[in-house]
Amino acid sequence: MAEVFFSPCPRGLENLLADELTALGARGAQAVHGGVGWQGDWAACQRANLESRLATRVMWRVAQGRYRAEVDIYKLAYSVTWAKWFSADDTIRIYVTAQKSPLQSLEFITLRVKDAVCDHFRTVVGRRPNVDTANPVVRIHLFLTADTATLYIDTSGEPLYKRGYKPAAVEAPVKENLAAGILRLTGWQPGEVLLDPMCGSGTFLIEAAQMALDIAPGLGRSFGFERLRIHDPGAWAALRRAAEQRRKSTRVLQIFGSDIVGEWVRRSRLNLEAAGLADCVRLDRADLLERTPPAAEGVMVANPPYGVRIGEAEELAAFYPQLGDALKQRWGGWRCYFFTADTALPKLIGLKATRRTPLFNGALECRLYEYRMVAGSNRDRPPRLAE
Repeated sequence: MAEVFFSPCPRGLENLLADELTALGARGAQAVHGGVGWQGDWAACQRANLESRLATRVMWRVAQGRYRAEVDIYKLAYSVTWAKWFSADDTIRIYVTAQKSPLQSLEFITLRVKDAVCDHFRTVVGRRPNVDTANPVVRIHLFLTADTATLYIDTSGEPLYKRGYKPAAVEAPVKENLAAGILRLTGWQPGEVLLDPMCGSGTFLIEAAQMALDIAPGLGRSFGFERLRIHDPGAWAALRRAAEQRRKSTRVLQIFGSDIVGEWVRRSRLNLEAAGLADCVRLDRADLLERTPPAAEGVMVANPPYGVRIGEAEELAAFYPQLGDALKQRWGGWRCYFFTADTALPKLIGLKATRRTPLFNGALECRLYEYRMVAGSNRDRPPRLAE
């Protein structure tokens, strides 16, 4: 019998994720706001965890019902056969999210779900699991709409954008699954030249190299479903083995990274080394306004600063026209993509965007701007007004 799953993702990537999950064996994938609902067997669940580049989690639906008050949610949570899937020795954490719920306190609802799970265990086995908010074995999610409550067990554990590398521990401005989605939106294909001239911690570079070498993004980590009682270690080992055998040998790729800040180049190199990809990507310290293209044509993708720190807005206002001039002078034949929340970029860069794709970086509304630079021409230059 098919199980029901929900996979959240960065907003704006829902349709891409639905296509990806379908290719991984999901049935009936339906994009909704913030994610994709789908059906499949346990093999599809495992494969989605191991191979999805875009999903944030894979959540398994274990109960759904209507509610009017807190007591209805308690009864729903108590009715679930939790002890069938994990033991009282496993720690738990409850997460609650809501859209248009009439209930006042999500904290109280969280406590009621926890009480229901613990009371279920007391009834069935005579003792209850403990709560661990830092590193729980089992994550239980409750999602509330105006009148419906849905309970999920998180089969992923840590969010899927945590690929299992990154020792240069910096909070990357773009999560790995959002970076992978942006690369998909550019239309970049392995074998095509790719440059990130503001490479920061190297997220775009690592995601692109993993795509080029067909490296499943979850090969370097473990998952929540491995701790559940229904887990089949043999089937999972076979699935992992198949992904490992598909992985291509490390080689020099047509992927380039640079940054004007030497420390970011160093961090990118450390992160590439941690991911086993240091020999695949060519890194340099360079100023985008001065550097030359590594090839006659290719794809540039960058995540410029957003101008949120004091003084940055003025610096960026001066930088954007210079960037537009540099692209026109040297980057003919390239497709250039800039991901930013800064609405000043399209106004000041002096180029006409051929596409603007709305995306969210967490709660921050952003755009992916596409500029197709025509080789041997300044036709992208806007007409100057007579002085």
